[in-house]
Amino acid sequence: MTHTVVSSATREVVLGPDRPFVVIGERINPTGRSMLAAQMAAGDYGRVRTDALAQVAAGATVLDVNAGIPLADEPAILAEAIRQVQSVVDVPLSIDSSIVAALEAGLATYDGKALVNSVTAEEQQLAAVLPLVAKHGAAVVAITNDENGISEDPDVRFALARRIVERAADHGIDRCDIVVDPLVMPIGAIGQAGRQVMSLVRRLSTELGVNSTCGASNISFGLPNRVSINAAFLTMSIGAGLTSAITNPLEAEITQAIRAADVLAGNDPHCASWIRHNRPAVGTEGAGRGRRDTSRRRAAAGG
Repeated sequence: MTHTVVSSATREVVLGPDRPFVVIGERINPTGRSMLAAQMAAGDYGRVRTDALAQVAAGATVLDVNAGIPLADEPAILAEAIRQVQSVVDVPLSIDSSIVAALEAGLATYDGKALVNSVTAEEQQLAAVLPLVAKHGAAVVAITNDENGISEDPDVRFALARRIVERAADHGIDRCDIVVDPLVMPIGAIGQAGRQVMSLVRRLSTELGVNSTCGASNISFGLPNRVSINAAFLTMSIGAGLTSAITNPLEAEITQAIRAADVLAGNDPHCASWIRHNRPAVGTEGAGRGRRDTSRRRAAAGG
């Protein structure tokens, strides 16, 4: 059974099939958030700090930090965003960039064992990112695409995952430090996308011996009521062996689905987390019961 460990200066989080599902908060990302992008580019990180605090309060145990802003100094902004986030929360971080210089700046700033997001199976990426991961003793998200793009054939994606694991071993990176993203495609465009991911997740665990993650909201792209689809997808994928996901912990339906899946997977001992988050507020249960009893007594008296 594979365990992937990431850490901050003071807290350790473990990904594994026998551990509670790891929620990687997705909100610190300026893509599609024009106000956040403008603030980060101007050196204002107030919203970054607020988003970090809110996501951890909602249940995120790792935070993804992205600074992909067009025409901006991404390495400098990413490094500062990491410093700002680490100043207000103590959870481990996923350092998210497709630019090697930005990853390097982020890793140099980070205090702990980071999750690098990400490396693909493209030769240029493997040669640039894997030595950086090894140098900093980090874990890494492995994206299952290469120079040919994203294949709709799950066997091709599995083969790419195997390639990354093998190439990482050449750099002294153990498979326990590789978290594979099987790539979630929109179910509205590819009707078998959900089945493909779940099949891949099972194979990644049983055949390749690695943990897994994904951008969960991709499954519902273009459809109405996306949150409900995302929640169902996550529950089913956890049953198939998915051990983490980059998602929005501020969506209550998402966090409740994940907590329920942990219960059903046996990864919430004695259902303690479920009970803690779903216990009725003090006084509400008794008050409701009292009102019902009163109505019955009145009905009986009237009869």
